[in-house]
Amino acid sequence: MNKLLHILTRFGTLVILALLCIGFSIATWDDYHPDRPQDARKLARQIAAESPDAHVLIVVPKGKDNQEFAEQLEQTLAATKVQVLGTVQGGAVDARNKLVELGESNTRVDYVATHYFAAQIWRPLRPEGFDPLKAQYPSLAQTAVWYPSSYKWPVFLRRENVLTVLNLISVTAIVAIGMTLVIITAGIDLSVGSLIALAMVTAAWVFRYFGEGGEPTLFGLRVGSLTAIGLCALLGLVNGGLVTGFGLPAFIVTLGMMSIARGLAYKISGGSEPIDFNSELFHRLAMGRNLLGIPNPVTLTAILYLTAHFVMTRTTLGRFIYAIGGNAEAARLSGVPVKRVLLLVYAVCGAMCALGGLIYASKHDDGQPNLALGDELQIIAAVVVGGTSLAGGEGKVMGTLVGALILAVISNGMLLLKVDTFSQMIVFGLLILGAAIIDRLKLRSWKVN
Repeated sequence: MNKLLHILTRFGTLVILALLCIGFSIATWDDYHPDRPQDARKLARQIAAESPDAHVLIVVPKGKDNQEFAEQLEQTLAATKVQVLGTVQGGAVDARNKLVELGESNTRVDYVATHYFAAQIWRPLRPEGFDPLKAQYPSLAQTAVWYPSSYKWPVFLRRENVLTVLNLISVTAIVAIGMTLVIITAGIDLSVGSLIALAMVTAAWVFRYFGEGGEPTLFGLRVGSLTAIGLCALLGLVNGGLVTGFGLPAFIVTLGMMSIARGLAYKISGGSEPIDFNSELFHRLAMGRNLLGIPNPVTLTAILYLTAHFVMTRTTLGRFIYAIGGNAEAARLSGVPVKRVLLLVYAVCGAMCALGGLIYASKHDDGQPNLALGDELQIIAAVVVGGTSLAGGEGKVMGTLVGALILAVISNGMLLLKVDTFSQMIVFGLLILGAAIIDRLKLRSWKVN
């Protein structure tokens, strides 16, 4: 029994995450219609292999993704002997007009290269619409419509959906690092949501101050980002100072800071209206991707978690944090600088909030004082679901990451299954209660043993 409990304690959240992924994958099993640039490359190679001297017309709907599909298709075909007659990016009428133009000029068209949506939805590319054109124009008589083959695959496991899940949970996961450290020391920080909003507004205000026409300079971006991080770390330091210096409960201190930080955000913005700015460079923080196509926030989250894991498992500071959570007085008598460590922990939590706020600001191109309302609950839930004990002294940073992923997977899975928002709230509430009950049962079991 004890061995089973030990296994569940160490790997229980991973098992739950795996079961959720399997369940949502089965529930969202459906036809997949490829339309990515790599699918365009594959289609181009198939056409070139089938008919090396073919004449090809590329047809896609409007949209950035479709444009990338068309560009990749054209670039790959250009590297072969295939002749590209042109690219149509628009609607069904545009596609028909181009085909009529080519037919009237007696230009041979061997293939119309497109993807599933246009091939199956647009009437000019379907048999009932294309056959009359073939009969009317001899140069179109042998034209074939080619698109990437469809196949069965879970919607949940599609690359775009997986990256979307990771990207959406990045802010919660980053702030949860700081929250994990705080909870391991037997504390709590309810001000994280307000600090996120304050960081957004502060950065946006500084960006505009050092910019022209709402477009900040590179110097302004640096100053604004550092100011937001410094301010939130300072307020986190204040939280730690009140907890350690006056012996106030962390719940009360951070509850007060939650109101103070939110009020400061509203004061800086002059009300509830956001502070807008325009910076393509800063926008890349949230919307850019690395060479592997992974969103920048996901990359940043991975780096921060690896760093935090190293600190908590391989450094003296990590051991001090666990010791304080286990028994602060015993840790003090053992020579652990309890007050300094707690000050640092709350300051780090504030800095993580600032990073989360900067990512939000980058994503929205503004600072919104009313953003992240209630985010502290989701962040605490990620920590608790990840196995960190609310009693302190126990927990793992990587467990928090798994907890954040569990929340993200449940949210995304229910969204794909079209579960209403109110039912999702009930599920999340039950999940938090379940994690708290499991934590209490573990403590009770250990006391018995």
